[in-house]
Amino acid sequence: MVVGRKGVAITRRVAFVLAVVAAALAAVATVHAGDGKEQIRFNAADQAAARAVVIRRADLGSGWAGGPAKPDLSAGPSCPDYHPKVSDLVLTGAARTTFQRSGFEFDSQSGVLKTRRMVALDWRRSVLAPGVVPCLRRTIGSGLGPNAKVVSFKKLPFPKLATYNALFRGVISVQAQGKTVRVLTDLVLVGRSAPSSRSPSSARPAQRARSLWPSAAWPGFLIKRARA
Repeated sequence: MVVGRKGVAITRRVAFVLAVVAAALAAVATVHAGDGKEQIRFNAADQAAARAVVIRRADLGSGWAGGPAKPDLSAGPSCPDYHPKVSDLVLTGAARTTFQRSGFEFDSQSGVLKTRRMVALDWRRSVLAPGVVPCLRRTIGSGLGPNAKVVSFKKLPFPKLATYNALFRGVISVQAQGKTVRVLTDLVLVGRSAPSSRSPSSARPAQRARSLWPSAAWPGFLIKRARA
C-alpha cells in the first residue's frame, strides 16, 4: 500500500503510481470472460439491489473523493487456459462506485444474476477455475508498462461471510520519480444466492478494492446491507 504525507512530491508520485495501477486493473475489472458477454436485462428491483451493496461515501467518512461510476460490463480477461463461459448468464442489475484519498482507492462493483443456478455457474467457471490466478497476473502485468511490474499475485484465504468468498492479492512495484513504490491491491469477491419474493433473481454482489481492503468486516457489512 502507499501512504504519504510529506508534501507535493510524494503526492504526485502516489498519483502517478495509482494511475499506472488503475490502468492495468481496468483490464481485470471483471473476473469472468471467455465466450463474449453476459446478456443484459436490467430491471428496477435488481438495479436497486445492486446499488445497496456497493461502498458509499458514508461508509468511509470524511476526506474521500468519488462517488457513483458507470459499471464495467466488459468481457474481462481471457487467456489460453482461462476462458469461462458467460454468454448463458443474464445480468439483471449492476452498480459501481469509486473513491480515492491519499494513496488509497476503493473500486466497488456489484452485479445481480437472474437465477441462483447462474450464480453458482458463474462462480465455478470464473473464480474456481484453475487458470484464474496466472491469467489475472498476466493481464495486470501486460497493462503496467515498462516502469512497473507484478511482484506477486495469489489467492489467499478469506473469512466465509456468505455462500461465495474469495480474495486475490497483488503486489506491484512501480518506478516513479526515481523512487520504487510498491502498491498493494486486493480483489475481494463475495457473493450469495438466495430466493427473492420480488423476482426470480439472485444477488451476486462482488466488491473490489484497489490498493487497500481494510478488514474482512467490510464485505460482511455490505452483505448484511443487501439483506435489509
